[in-house]
Amino acid sequence: MKGQALADFLADHPTPSDWELSDDLPGEEVFYIDILPPWEMYFDGAARQDRAGAGVILISPEKHILTYSFVLTELCSNNVAEYQALIFGLQMAKEMEIQDMDVYGDSKLVIHQLLNDYDVKKEDLIPYHTHASQLLGTFQSVKLQHVPRSANKMADALANLAATLALGAE
Repeated sequence: MKGQALADFLADHPTPSDWELSDDLPGEEVFYIDILPPWEMYFDGAARQDRAGAGVILISPEKHILTYSFVLTELCSNNVAEYQALIFGLQMAKEMEIQDMDVYGDSKLVIHQLLNDYDVKKEDLIPYHTHASQLLGTFQSVKLQHVPRSANKMADALANLAATLALGAE
């Protein structure tokens, strides 16, 4: 019955033919969604016989570049240095409240272990793998990708700089 009442009302009150329909609708901006690309993070670790360093690059959706170098105070393997660089980068991204991020590294082992393509066989890597996995789970969207060393030159340079500075700090 309600539908019939509406139909009767519209039949009794037709729209005048000289009325113009407005295309300037209020609130149309409510439906506008600006989808930004994700942040990008590049990481690299560098371990020498007597020193180690880590480098991280964060690139915003607006292409602002943030660079970080870390001196690693304990001697470690190159794989541990790679994990530490990744963990530093993820912690910084979390503190910056970044939600969506693409992560790139030239360590095939680290990337594929985190993608569960490779098992973590070395005991010393297990705590780093566990911590990195937990951090990755805190992001809304994260994509891991292995890149060749040539695509990771800036992070590599920062890691090597930090390793060199570690030697001078002694």
